[in-house]
Amino acid sequence: MAVLSALYPTLLDVARRTDPNGKIATIVELLNEQNPILSDMVVMECNNGMTHRGTIRTGLPQGTWRKLYQGVQPDKSTTRQVMDTCGMLEAYSQVDKALADMAPDKAAFMLTESTAYLEGLNQQMASTLFYGDTAVDPEKFTGLAARYNKYGTNAQKSSYNVLNAGGVGSDNTSIWLLYWGTQTMCGLYPKGSKAGLSHQDLGEVTQVESDGSMYQVYRSHYKWDLGFTVRDWRYAVRIANIDVSNLDGASAADLITLLIKASHRIPAAKIGRPVIYCNKTISTYLDLQAMSRSNLMLTYSEVDGHPQTRFRGIPIKECDAILDSEAAVSADS
Repeated sequence: MAVLSALYPTLLDVARRTDPNGKIATIVELLNEQNPILSDMVVMECNNGMTHRGTIRTGLPQGTWRKLYQGVQPDKSTTRQVMDTCGMLEAYSQVDKALADMAPDKAAFMLTESTAYLEGLNQQMASTLFYGDTAVDPEKFTGLAARYNKYGTNAQKSSYNVLNAGGVGSDNTSIWLLYWGTQTMCGLYPKGSKAGLSHQDLGEVTQVESDGSMYQVYRSHYKWDLGFTVRDWRYAVRIANIDVSNLDGASAADLITLLIKASHRIPAAKIGRPVIYCNKTISTYLDLQAMSRSNLMLTYSEVDGHPQTRFRGIPIKECDAILDSEAAVSADS
């Protein structure tokens, strides 16, 4: 695990290094308990302020078979540049001063009182990671679904890494196989900033209600700047159009078969840290389908006191940010 952390630093790893007093790291650890994706996502600093300019390789030199006394034309790889941005997510919390002053450890009490805010920010960030689209909400960042929004058969296009499970309408969900890494896909934080959600204690202020009444509160400010970039689209696979309403039916999507197909979409030269994400609905039916037939692909173990399901050695983690109400993904033209 130490080697993996050194090669692929997560949000918590970076927070521990950039905040010597441990405050941000403590907050990130709390968020990890509520959404495991934060303990998996590799992060790196933007190279241009709030934006990150990256180069994606789109083609490889093929070489030329040469005859004796025959020349060879120069060849080169092809690339294109992409620009990814960070979004700014903020919130203020406040606690009645009289209530906070009763606590034996005021700082600890303030943090526990802010748990609802932390969970809300965490849910927002996880949802944006999957469904954010700057073409629709320019203040956010572009997540996964907007990048893998068509399925197709052309192995040279990202739509090749979207598998169609056959669902139609708007009651679908997805399974994601992601390989986290700075050369595959990762989170971004602004250049020169602290990674992760930062907390500032604004101290005691006077709260004025709409009727003019006043009371003293302790106010806190939470700020989280985060973006997302895909360096190599081949290292993510989306199993889309899983019809949730039909999972009990005879024509339900064969989740095990789809996962096998998804794993074979990943290049042979595997880099990064692989994780499979699905919501609780799919996690349940994965177990049920595995029970109904002889299955050697899914294994079960205990990690930190919690049951862990793995597919071909890759951990499967529940992420409630993945919806059961996705619109059907269409074919690439």
